[in-house]
Amino acid sequence: MAAGKNPSDSPKKTLGKGEAASPDRHLDQALRPEKFDSFVGQARTVERLKVMVGAARRESRTLDHILIHGPPGLGKTTLAMILAGEMNKTIRITSGPVIEKASDLAGLLTSLQEGEILFIDEIHRIPKTVEEFLYSAMEDFRIDIMIDQGPNARSVRLELPKFTLIGATTRTGLLTAPLRSRFTLQTRLDYYNQEQLLSIVQRNAQLLNLTLDLGGAEEVSRRARGTPRIVNNLLRFTRDYALERAEGKADAKITAAALELLEIDQNGLDEMDHRFLRAMAEKHNGGPVGLNSIGAAIGEDAHTLEEVHEPFLVLEGYISRTPQGRVLSPKGWRAIGLVPPSQEGSSL
Repeated sequence: MAAGKNPSDSPKKTLGKGEAASPDRHLDQALRPEKFDSFVGQARTVERLKVMVGAARRESRTLDHILIHGPPGLGKTTLAMILAGEMNKTIRITSGPVIEKASDLAGLLTSLQEGEILFIDEIHRIPKTVEEFLYSAMEDFRIDIMIDQGPNARSVRLELPKFTLIGATTRTGLLTAPLRSRFTLQTRLDYYNQEQLLSIVQRNAQLLNLTLDLGGAEEVSRRARGTPRIVNNLLRFTRDYALERAEGKADAKITAAALELLEIDQNGLDEMDHRFLRAMAEKHNGGPVGLNSIGAAIGEDAHTLEEVHEPFLVLEGYISRTPQGRVLSPKGWRAIGLVPPSQEGSSL
């Protein structure tokens, strides 16, 4: 590919089954980097992908299958679109939950052209009976489907063009071993550090036409929980707040006021995080306690707590997971303004 920017450099994206157009789609696309060189963070993953893309382009062959896993909001979809752009191929985007039957998958695969990329988000949610059709599709570029029923049933083999499957998942442990083994590269995305988030904040603030000084940018990056998607959400609200309350300009004070209105504190903890920690402290004396008990105490589904709130609280050391249940750490006690029981009266 030429180094200069031209219209063909951008990936040609088509919507998969179950994906509807969104009013914010153009803005979402503008905030996504289009090249590896403009993608911040995940250095090891990016370097691995560059090697694969470079080799595939050098030999004029189809890119190998890739599995990207990690917490939500870290750039799995963005990297898939960058890969399509670097290979100058169309990317077709769908998700695991909408591929309910083998015929859904067969329709997607047979509509692909040579070298195109199929991106399946939350690939671990594909039904196991459907997943088995992926094995021969990924390995031999063919699928065998049954037509008719009873005595007239027969198997028909469909040859597929060579394509690239990029799978994304937040729960790689739920993928079966046969499916995982068919991906040439399996790479994990990790949470971003403050320096990386600050760079993303400053870049995307410009794209949103938000006048944001260094202090304001640091406020956003500090409260974004190590996640670029949260950066974008906070920036959008900060832009709206600044337009309404500060003539479109956001310094550290204005940005902090905007994020306090969202009930997000300086550590990135939101209202539900505080309720989570407070329930552990006040109702269960810091634990150990199970998620079902915590969920019942604060009126939230235990699965939501496990998937959305707990990973960050564990990562930052507010709680710990033990065989007996979740335990509130001293840092967790201090985050809600309480003193751990073991430290009460220690100053006497």
